[in-house]
Amino acid sequence: QVQLVESGGGLVQAGGSLRLSCAASGRTFSNYGMGWFRQAPGKEREFVAAITWSGASTHYADSVKGRFTISRDNAKKTVSLQMNSLKPEDTAVYYCASARARTIQTVVGEYPYWGQGTQVTVSS
Repeated sequence: QVQLVESGGGLVQAGGSLRLSCAASGRTFSNYGMGWFRQAPGKEREFVAAITWSGASTHYADSVKGRFTISRDNAKKTVSLQMNSLKPEDTAVYYCASARARTIQTVVGEYPYWGQGTQVTVSS
């Protein structure tokens, strides 16, 4: 059974930083792409960032480009999301997800496995 466990969420002031981490188990971690998504109250889950199986390529939503950085450590089976210059509109539950393929995926349906989510709240 695949398990993804996020950590690192919390409350931060606008302009601040947070680092989210996701620990994976139950699957050959290095064989699959990984992604981060977020969901704000009353809104659909949206793509934030993705990384290929090797970490060689990354892709970001326009809303976070230049502020967020996704990375992975295949030896430790972890994926991280460094979030800088946070804005109130970044407030959401953030989810880590494991893709069905090795490549960059931006659609919710391409991720069969999800973590439980971690709350990020940015105050103005």
